[in-house]
Formats: sequence, C-alpha cells, structure tokens
Amino acid sequence: MKSCATGTRAKNNMRFKRMYSSSVDKSTGVKYDQIGKLESYYPSRDYPEKLRRIKYYDCETDKELIFLTNNMELEPTEVAYLYKKRWEVELFFKWMKQHLKIKSFWGTTINAVKIQMYCAIIAYCLVAIIGNRLKVDRSIYEILQILSISLLDKTPVREVLTKYDCKNVKELNNKQLIISGF
Repeated sequence: MKSCATGTRAKNNMRFKRMYSSSVDKSTGVKYDQIGKLESYYPSRDYPEKLRRIKYYDCETDKELIFLTNNMELEPTEVAYLYKKRWEVELFFKWMKQHLKIKSFWGTTINAVKIQMYCAIIAYCLVAIIGNRLKVDRSIYEILQILSISLLDKTPVREVLTKYDCKNVKELNNKQLIISGF
C-alpha cells in the first residue's frame, strides 16, 4: 500500500496497538493522533506496516470519527477534511444512483460515461427548473415519471404536469423498444 491522502474509517471492533502519540490541538476537533499497528491476525498479516489512527470530533454532525491512514505527513485536520470530502462524493454517487436512473452505460470509455452522466444530470436539473417555474406541486421524481410516459404526447407540459390526475406515479414496466448496436 502506497502513501494515500486520506485513509478509511476504522471499524468499531478494530484492534489497534498504539506505539506512540503525537500532541494535538484539541480545539481543532482532533482528540488524538496515534501511530501503531493492527493487532488482529488477518489485517496485520495483510498490512504489517505502521498506521496512523486519528480520532476527530465533527461538530457539524456531533459525531466522533476514527480514521486510519498510512500518510504520516498530513495534519490530522487535513485527514479529517479529506475524508469528509470523500464522503460527500460517495453521497453524491448514491444520490445519482437513486435519482438519475442510469441503468447501463452506452459506452465504455471514460468520456462516454462522463457524457452520459452529464446528460442525466442536465436533464434532472432542467426538469427541476421546469417544475419550479411552473410551480408544480410534485416531486422531481414524479415529474420525471410523468414526462417519461408522455414523451410522444403533444399535450403542453404545463397541462401534463398540472391537469392530469397522476397520483402516485410509478415507473412503468412497459415494453419499450431497445436500441441495439451501442
């Protein structure tokens, strides 16, 4: 394992043998900054090198978090900050999976995947803008579902979203044609 910028959250049952501690400024939220080794058989066999364990209190979430990293150069607050940003990226991807409904990618290159994700995000944002401007009292998910089943309908969007009684719109399991060759 090469030196990494962040690390990982430590599990509650992780056994760690502290070798020494560094002094910390507790006003920054850092509770401790320790160097040590993993004690459990398999983890210590898989990673026998020294690790750094940092305990950090996040006042925004009112939680104490413990991080493991093999980066000995970064300040403990930087490790906590990087982990927090990494977690925000994870939450963003979770949101994308839940809301953008990308079932498969049309291409395999990074550029193709990025383009498809950008298109999905743009479509989602446009639908949110339409819902906001038309003052539609529906969730963006509902609006997307209504639009997906009325794509070829010539009814104006305002009418589709406001006049139709589409309570509890669910994703249709219709027999949509599949475009092959992608």
